[in-house]
Amino acid sequence: MSKVFQFGENVQGYSIPVLNEREIRAAAGILFMLMFISIQQAAAGDFTLLKYAIIAFLSDMLIRVFVSPRFAPTLIIGRWIVRNQTPEYVGARQKKFAWKIGVALALIMLVLVVIVNSFSPISGIICMVCLLFLFFEAAFGICLGCKFYPLFFKDKVQYCPGEVCDIKSRHEIQKTNWTHLLIVLGFAAFIAVNYLLFHGFFTEAPFDLFGITS
Repeated sequence: MSKVFQFGENVQGYSIPVLNEREIRAAAGILFMLMFISIQQAAAGDFTLLKYAIIAFLSDMLIRVFVSPRFAPTLIIGRWIVRNQTPEYVGARQKKFAWKIGVALALIMLVLVVIVNSFSPISGIICMVCLLFLFFEAAFGICLGCKFYPLFFKDKVQYCPGEVCDIKSRHEIQKTNWTHLLIVLGFAAFIAVNYLLFHGFFTEAPFDLFGITS
């Protein structure tokens, strides 16, 4: 029974329970797409998919936190997707804390959007926060919720994604300088110029090239 409700895996060479960051990122990508599409529909006035997405999100988080991550549906799918990749082990403690934040946010959304059947700036902000958390996890491997762990617990965070917990000098390939910053600013300026010059042309509705819909 204790094995069923165990949070994290005991892996040889690691002093604390760990999780596979690769499957976590895959699961975050799945949830991000679900929430992004449902929020887009809600912005257009149809909240149906968002209500289902909130229930799915909350159920998945509850299983992760109160049962075991190995039984969470999105993590199972993520595990299957990255099954041929070498696991990247990260500490389970900070992930559990981050997912508790997810549970709290999802519970608020459940009450406001599903049960009360309302929308407000509160639910809108929470949706954006969830999207931000999921995007950073999936795209960059950065657990924003984990950043708050040291504020509430004194024990040292161990086994962070990319070993960011360890103090070390950056490799040469990781460094950026003023030239790189100027390139990014130049690219932003290039996009701005495109907007100024071609916005009217880009907003024209495209025509059906093969006449399929006519």
